[in-house]
Amino acid sequence: MIGYAFCGSFCTLGKSFEIFKQMAEDGEDLLPIVSENVWSTDTRFQTAQTFCGNLAKVSGHEVVHTIVDAEPLGPRVCLDMLIVSPCTGNTLAKIAAGITDTAVTMAVKAHLRSDRTVVIALASNDALSANLKNIAALLERKNVFFVPMFQDDPVKKPHSLVADFSRLRDTCELAKNKKQIQKIFI
Repeated sequence: MIGYAFCGSFCTLGKSFEIFKQMAEDGEDLLPIVSENVWSTDTRFQTAQTFCGNLAKVSGHEVVHTIVDAEPLGPRVCLDMLIVSPCTGNTLAKIAAGITDTAVTMAVKAHLRSDRTVVIALASNDALSANLKNIAALLERKNVFFVPMFQDDPVKKPHSLVADFSRLRDTCELAKNKKQIQKIFI
């Protein structure tokens, strides 16, 4: 089973959901995990209830959305891999600092403590400023791998990076063998 976590980069949830759906259609057993913001925030893109309902429908599993439900995802529920897509800058910083105050960060902590693979598809407006140190820290961390990312609007958002979601599955394939896909920055 693969854990697939969604954080509140609401403008990229749709792209990530399409990959989630393709993986499920290809027979992957996916456990959906969402941040509290994704679980409870309605946006111009869709309602939280619709999004989380679609995750449950596609995966056939209830959505993990609390710290309590995420805590066993290491010691008792052994996931083969954990994907965080999209991963916000806020969540990235918490993972780098070892803070576990959301369902997603608890899932990552629980998964990494069992030396299992985590794949991060970043979507952050401050990736090339405040969060650059966190990217560097996690690149050095064992069992953490990044989906290739690019500047989505270098003129209007010069510090922003977004994962190339089309490369998520390729990244996961290499990460199974503990290899980081290259180039990371495209």
